[in-house]
Amino acid sequence: MVPPELVLLERSYGLIHSKALMLAAELGIADQLEQGPQTAEQLARVVDANPDALDRMLAFLVSAGLLGRARDGRYRNNAVSNRLRRNHPQSVRDWILFTGADWVWDIWNQLGHSIRTGESGTVKAHRVPFFEYVSHLNPDAGAAFTRALAFYSRLQGPIVAAKYDFSAARRLCDVGGGSGILLAEVLKRYPNVMGLLFEVPEMLPAARETMAAQGLADRCEFVGGDFFESVPGGCDHYMMQAVIHDWDDNSCAKILGNVKSAMPAGGKLLIIESVLEPDRGRDYWTLRATDLLMLVLTGSGRERTKEQFTAVFDAAGFRLAREATLPSLAHVFELTPAG
Repeated sequence: MVPPELVLLERSYGLIHSKALMLAAELGIADQLEQGPQTAEQLARVVDANPDALDRMLAFLVSAGLLGRARDGRYRNNAVSNRLRRNHPQSVRDWILFTGADWVWDIWNQLGHSIRTGESGTVKAHRVPFFEYVSHLNPDAGAAFTRALAFYSRLQGPIVAAKYDFSAARRLCDVGGGSGILLAEVLKRYPNVMGLLFEVPEMLPAARETMAAQGLADRCEFVGGDFFESVPGGCDHYMMQAVIHDWDDNSCAKILGNVKSAMPAGGKLLIIESVLEPDRGRDYWTLRATDLLMLVLTGSGRERTKEQFTAVFDAAGFRLAREATLPSLAHVFELTPAG
């Protein structure tokens, strides 16, 4: 048993883990070590760092199990640091760069404001709402956020496509589909399905690039717009991944209502979100952390329990037809219009 005071001490050093990982990703340490073990001096010459300071940071990462070291003292990748490589198929680099970015930490510095008021830390730190900040005010932040979301879709997309049966779909609209990674996974697995990706116009070039790279450009239509205004019709299946958690209940009902208006009779809507379960143990803390992330970033967004999701669905005129929990702890709600 670890003494409670040591547990608290260890947790207080979480900021060091985050920043050291971010800097390792930014410097491309794992990419350099893909060629084989190297000393801190060798790495410092390539990444333009102070050898002693870099050695101290890398030694910390080794002690935390986040990097490897060979018997001769040279640093090497382990299974964890391998996922920081740019070219690793399960690379987490873009997520690490997002969570450790200075502009994100400026927002986290306003967590006290968010806890006291329930309002967005982004507005307090940067004077505008989160999505306005990443879409218009700070293009570099927007690009980093887009890449971080793409990481999540790469992680989740193959699981959704493999575990949910899309064979009945003829035309599938991904509402707020980001860079198109999830939709591309579904289209690859189900060649009978045609896709429509609906996003804000500035996201469409990335989505087109994704589909072209997968050889799917001829099976996907791209439509720009605002899901608070309307959603494209003409599809028998709609899906939204990690969209509902960005917004408060009233906003969610508005978005879902627009989807319902666009759906034909017999249409289906898939909501893919994580679900809070109050009785889960300590292994569940990352989802609780995400809930705080939604609070501090947006003020209005949140993770929800099944009961809270159901209330939102009911308010928008949907009924829950069936549901499934994925191995990634995400949940798929299959909705049909009520009445």
